[in-house]
Amino acid sequence: MSSSQQHKEIASQQDPVTIAIVTVSDSRTPETDTNFHYLSEQIEKLGHTVGGYHLIKDEPDQVVEVLDELASSEARLILYNGGTGISPRDTTFDALSAKLEKTLPGFGELFRMLSWDQVGSAAMMSRSTAGVYKNKVVISTPGSPKAVELAWEKLIAPELEHLAWEVIR
Repeated sequence: MSSSQQHKEIASQQDPVTIAIVTVSDSRTPETDTNFHYLSEQIEKLGHTVGGYHLIKDEPDQVVEVLDELASSEARLILYNGGTGISPRDTTFDALSAKLEKTLPGFGELFRMLSWDQVGSAAMMSRSTAGVYKNKVVISTPGSPKAVELAWEKLIAPELEHLAWEVIR
């Protein structure tokens, strides 16, 4: 058994993981936030807990304020969706990147590689990222429902327990 497999085995025996969800959008409401509804259902299906939800505008001060609040919470993973593009309103990546203490470049690289099948060369415009801030795993994906599903199914869910364990072991 590889060390990665051993770590995943140990991580799977830990308590359920508390996960916070942050949707960054200028147009969604809690009722129309399909990403929150999808993610909360998936988190609970795996036996984990949603430990916070915020719906904010794509304003750097709001992104950072929520990050700091959630970094002081029980959440071990903080999932942002939205604000990762290159338009002038897309500032989530910039705000989060300035705060991350460690980065996980592989997350963004793998996400863009997997996105190729969905959006082709437009995948290069995603500034999806991940890293660690105050012993919390922070993951930021585009806000499109297909992107959120792709990130959850292919990258986050398979490593969720492992990620949560690694930052506290």
